[in-house]
Amino acid sequence: MNGESEIKRDPLMVLGRAKGYSKEELLKNLPRHKNFSSALVKQIHSIPEVIFRNSGTPIAKKINRMMREVSTEAYRAKQFTRTEINSRGVLFGVVMLKHRVVDRVLDYFHKRWPTSIICLYNEYSKITSIIDERGKIQEIVSPLKEVVEKVSKIRPIMPYFEDIQFSGNEIYKTLYNSQFIPERENQTYFKQMIPKKCFNLPGMRNGIEKRFRYKKLDDFTQ
Repeated sequence: MNGESEIKRDPLMVLGRAKGYSKEELLKNLPRHKNFSSALVKQIHSIPEVIFRNSGTPIAKKINRMMREVSTEAYRAKQFTRTEINSRGVLFGVVMLKHRVVDRVLDYFHKRWPTSIICLYNEYSKITSIIDERGKIQEIVSPLKEVVEKVSKIRPIMPYFEDIQFSGNEIYKTLYNSQFIPERENQTYFKQMIPKKCFNLPGMRNGIEKRFRYKKLDDFTQ
């Protein structure tokens, strides 16, 4: 039974040495990269999958790197975007997305706040993307503030959301104040979790994290 199932699996996976991406994953997700071209599709079809799995050639390394760039950008947007919510259940924030991953980020927030309308303004494209309660996505070439005001007008005030209105900085200030006590101080781990380059993201530029990143131990004992 186990032997039969292993035969059907990726040989490199069975050996515990699977790397890179399958051709199916490449063809599905590589078009999200801002530098994607049809020439890359031809190269994917012409190169054996095992080459991609092991980054065996310069072009395989390039394509695998592009895939990582796409997934990393989406992951960091989910992790570091700072949002606010108003009394009408409209959740909004600013992102910086060079690749075509805004739908992944919207879907992430939609699953967390399924009864809200999510609005994300992309500083790179100058477009505000919206996902409604049904999961339908649309894009509007307008500033975030205008879109949020327009969307909010057609929604009633919701007592539940009125009670939980928040800004990202308030939440994270409370979080870090509770975490950064002398017994828990771990600057190395903090820097691993939030790389320096992440402070260029919209939600992090003026975020509370920058203060904690450079604090000394004595600062937490005062």
